[in-house]
Amino acid sequence: MAQLTIEPCQLKGSLTVPSSKSHTMRALLFAAMADGKSVIKNALMSADTYKMMAACQSFGAAVQQIEQTIVVEGIKGQLQGACDIIDAGNSGIILRFCAALSANGHRPVVITGDHSIKYLRPMKSLIEGMEQLGASAISIKGDQFAPLIVQGPLKHSYAIVDGEDSQFVSALLIAAAFAPHPITLKVQNAGEKPWVALTLDWFQRLAIFYQNKEYTEYYMRGNSIYPGFTYRVPGDFSSAAFPIAAALITGSELTIFNLDLQDCQGDKVLLSLFEQMGAQLIYDSKTSCLKVEKEAQLLGIEIDVNDCIDALPILAVVACFAKGVTKIRNGKVARSKESDRISAMFQELLKMGAQIKEEVDGLTIMGSTLNGAFVESHQDHRVAMALAIAAMGAKGKTMIDGIDCIAKSYPNFVADLQLIGAKMQRSVN
Repeated sequence: MAQLTIEPCQLKGSLTVPSSKSHTMRALLFAAMADGKSVIKNALMSADTYKMMAACQSFGAAVQQIEQTIVVEGIKGQLQGACDIIDAGNSGIILRFCAALSANGHRPVVITGDHSIKYLRPMKSLIEGMEQLGASAISIKGDQFAPLIVQGPLKHSYAIVDGEDSQFVSALLIAAAFAPHPITLKVQNAGEKPWVALTLDWFQRLAIFYQNKEYTEYYMRGNSIYPGFTYRVPGDFSSAAFPIAAALITGSELTIFNLDLQDCQGDKVLLSLFEQMGAQLIYDSKTSCLKVEKEAQLLGIEIDVNDCIDALPILAVVACFAKGVTKIRNGKVARSKESDRISAMFQELLKMGAQIKEEVDGLTIMGSTLNGAFVESHQDHRVAMALAIAAMGAKGKTMIDGIDCIAKSYPNFVADLQLIGAKMQRSVN
């Protein structure tokens, strides 16, 4: 496995953040279901994207890539099955969205993925939702995890689903959009609402009819048909969090391009959280750039992380460099991502000397002096990048094992950070 060695540094200059992973994945799936040709520009070309492209091809769509542009000829909403096993790789979006969409087909579809997909990504709520709607959804191992065999069609018009993980809700809403009849979806324990809002934003973009009652009940008309579209993917706020945090903890000035504050991504709330902690951020809407002023005086705060759940690892890192106590709460769902992110960040920051306590739904962190250490990525891209940022503000040298996973959302992470002064060196053990 590849390792990354990092030493303390100062940063200066500018960088352009990668395109949104969440938007790229949704754009591909909706393009596959469109009537006609869609052109997706500035797409994030990562392992997850290639897996989604393959899934769309398996559903019958024609997919062509030209650099960062993807051209898709859709199947007019008529999904019958899949011509091959769908391999979700490491992607929870592919696993959940494609499984639910498969429930509209008349032929069985098999969906699997890597170790985290088969053992760490729960599917119980989604399986129950598909079954309530009349589809067959079988966990091959009998443990409510992938691999799954899904077969439709959807026969019923009402289901109740646990919404703690937004992907279950988005998945069933997408399936309902193409169902042969109207569907009402009742959501209990609704969480991660900004990420459901991202899916609803796509419905609005494509004129897919829906009704939303405060994220607890939805009505989908079904039988959605829309023409192909052209879409340019905006920058990813989840990825931007890492260079922003790097500037904050190293007392550096940095300019970050490719961010649109008008976009509906949930993680843009991070900018407000960083400002509450003492960051000085200046946004220029004309150039879509964000300037991070140097020498911020960071203070601990209490954070409800549910609206930006993917940011838990990097928020934990910034908290280590803030004066006082930071409490990160309402993040239990972070335990079911690519890794148990709460446990992973507790373990690895503790190795670096953090004063940190693991809670059931988050972390409590006292401002600390971090020291270089040998730490592990837990094969989680956000954990790996967060630890790399922590190392930039630590004393001494840090080595992170298993950093290939970073390519999942930020393929040029190391190169981008090196260009602005990061002392990072990749090696293979």
